[in-house]
Amino acid sequence: MTALPLLPDGRTTLGVMGGGQLGRMFVQAAQRLGYRTAVLDPDAASPAGTVAHTQVVGAYLDDDALAALAADCAAVTTEFENVPAPALRALAGRVRVAPAAAAVDICQDRVAEKRHFQRSGVPCAPYAVVETVADLARPEVQALLPGILKTARLGYDGKGQVTVATAADLPAAWAALQQARCVLEQRLPLHRELSVIVARGSDGQTVQLPLQQNLHRDGILAVTEVPAPDVPAATAQAAGQQARQLAASMDYVGVLCVEFFLLADGSLVANEMAPRPHNSGHYSLDACDQSQFDLQVRTLAGLPLVAPRLQAPAVMLNLLGDLWFAAGDTTPRTPDWAAVLALPGTHLHLYGKAEARRGRKMGHLTVTAADAATARAVALQAAERLGLPAF
Repeated sequence: MTALPLLPDGRTTLGVMGGGQLGRMFVQAAQRLGYRTAVLDPDAASPAGTVAHTQVVGAYLDDDALAALAADCAAVTTEFENVPAPALRALAGRVRVAPAAAAVDICQDRVAEKRHFQRSGVPCAPYAVVETVADLARPEVQALLPGILKTARLGYDGKGQVTVATAADLPAAWAALQQARCVLEQRLPLHRELSVIVARGSDGQTVQLPLQQNLHRDGILAVTEVPAPDVPAATAQAAGQQARQLAASMDYVGVLCVEFFLLADGSLVANEMAPRPHNSGHYSLDACDQSQFDLQVRTLAGLPLVAPRLQAPAVMLNLLGDLWFAAGDTTPRTPDWAAVLALPGTHLHLYGKAEARRGRKMGHLTVTAADAATARAVALQAAERLGLPAF
């Protein structure tokens, strides 16, 4: 059944589970449309909580905190994939929730996710489930080597995974992951990393952002380029179709990111899904007429979905806390933002995090230009001025 729209009237409150930077950008998008906003997060100084109208400080499974959020909100979404699905189920008994707990459940577990890829007819890397010592010796497990052993739950940004070259390496790799339930994926000849962000309403209408081409360093997104410079139009179309297919198969409502690997032979395999806006879509704040956070607000509130338009080619650089530390230093210092902002078409977004730490996502820089070559050239200049590697 299609939900009636929650119109922005200055009184209606939209809530978000999680107070990180994704929640902050959702809150800002909702406020621009005229909604009140509320955040639930354990941190009283969370980036989203500091800009929301209200913040409930509490654990995600705390009954009182959930009741307080539900009492304040007409609808609630989530900003990171590891918000406990039972919390979303508890909220759904009181208030509109999108995405639903059932879809988040799938995305939180790599075993369930890969099985869902297969059920939906979307190719993924060959894999096997590792749960016991005996599994390590199974021929179908060892046949996948060399591979990557990943924890079934809670892994992100390169965490919770170990590269495994030979069968002899498997026991130590599994021990390093605390003998958790894991997935062993076969390593494939990777050509490019891609992602597609789709938004699907409760009526089944689906729109998407342009295909993103991504570069990761140490498992963390470093650079996103749009339009994807090295991807044929037919491949981009196939990735979009598969992402829409996955959203429909879960009866998904909200913003969903599907990450793909483009292999050396030109084929696509799905890597993983994120039931929320995604780091690779941040460029849309500056380069599209609707950002991924605008789409998140629309899907949650039941407003019409209109296909977003790319207004300018863009390159996004992820800004980690390492930028605040010179080589060998332990005391942070402010990067030379003036040198970067002197470049044309630069858009700096800092997330309001009080403490810089190495590896922590502190912000992003988007460069827009009249053409892709210029955007890339300016982004390379910005990277050099910040001391980031070329790409």
